[in-house]
Amino acid sequence: MIRAKDIQANLAPEFPSIIKHMVPSNVTGGFCLNLGRKFCDAHLQEEDTTIFLEGEGGKSYPTKYLARRSGLSGGWRCFAIDHNLKGGDIVVFHLVNPTTFKVYIARVNCSQNENGALGLLKLEACVKPMNCISDAVHVESLSKGGEEMKNQVLKPLLLDNPEENSEKNMVIHVTDLGTRSVHSENESEDLGFEITDGIRLSESVVDFKEVKSFNDFDILVNGLVINCELSKRLQIKYYELCCSQKSFLHEHLLDGLNCKLVAGMLAETINIADAIRASKLTTSQNDFATWENTLKSFQGLGMNVGFLLARLGRLVTLSDKSKRVKVATLERFNAEMERRSLEAKLLEVNETMNRLDFEIETLQMNSENLGRVFEKMATAHW
Repeated sequence: MIRAKDIQANLAPEFPSIIKHMVPSNVTGGFCLNLGRKFCDAHLQEEDTTIFLEGEGGKSYPTKYLARRSGLSGGWRCFAIDHNLKGGDIVVFHLVNPTTFKVYIARVNCSQNENGALGLLKLEACVKPMNCISDAVHVESLSKGGEEMKNQVLKPLLLDNPEENSEKNMVIHVTDLGTRSVHSENESEDLGFEITDGIRLSESVVDFKEVKSFNDFDILVNGLVINCELSKRLQIKYYELCCSQKSFLHEHLLDGLNCKLVAGMLAETINIADAIRASKLTTSQNDFATWENTLKSFQGLGMNVGFLLARLGRLVTLSDKSKRVKVATLERFNAEMERRSLEAKLLEVNETMNRLDFEIETLQMNSENLGRVFEKMATAHW
């Protein structure tokens, strides 16, 4: 951290910078990096975009910046692997333009000699291009660097605005690796209980019976706390669903599933639960079928969604009955209309038959006279 602060102090002040302490979830597994909401709101774009990371070798890496999560996702994995980042490394991000960070690394596992050489290289690499101090000052600072590293006392450092730090609003958190990472209490308030480093290692496995309130509720996957992958609203809703079943719904998921995949499953489970509660008798059967198929696929991966499937099944049955009533009513109406049409035709046929009966009877009465008249006309003289 001392070397990282030394690097940051010699960067061009007109360009903002931020120091990040790497935890295992930043450089393995999930490969995501939270930059801190305050820094992102103050200096980065409000919508998702591509941000380039320029390493010390000059190579540029495109990454996906997710504005809603205030962090880097796609592309960060490639950068972390190429630069062999490890948990405990300190990384300085220098925003030289709205979509480009120059990145400097202070490694946790370097020897003392390597540390000094690496620190000098980083200072030289960042100072010369920015022309922020004179060559004389630069040489003097390098000559004093070793002594400053011995005597400097580590002070808390805000991730987005170091000059506004005060001792009363800083908190130093000790990670599972024994290294220290620094966070602002104000930053924590902005992110709910999400820490600046996003996904973090869990200190212990908690049984749901030990969860007494939402403040005690953490979502653990493969030993990592992934609360930051869900919004505060979704976290609360998921907590309520778990309380209804008195267990973590994801407790028996298959081992090794990607954290983001699990977070997506939890979010979709919450959305389906809300949709089920908001459904009506008029809800489409296609919607019911989609929800059912999705929940069954989650159940196959170990999610406890049986209670949602049971509720959905009962609603589908009631919906079917309601729709059958409407169908039967329509069918009876059509049958009634057909009956009336047939009755009208029957009346018309009866009238025709009565007319023909009268005509036949009249002709039969005159048939004899007609015979004589016919015979007389046939035999008459020309």
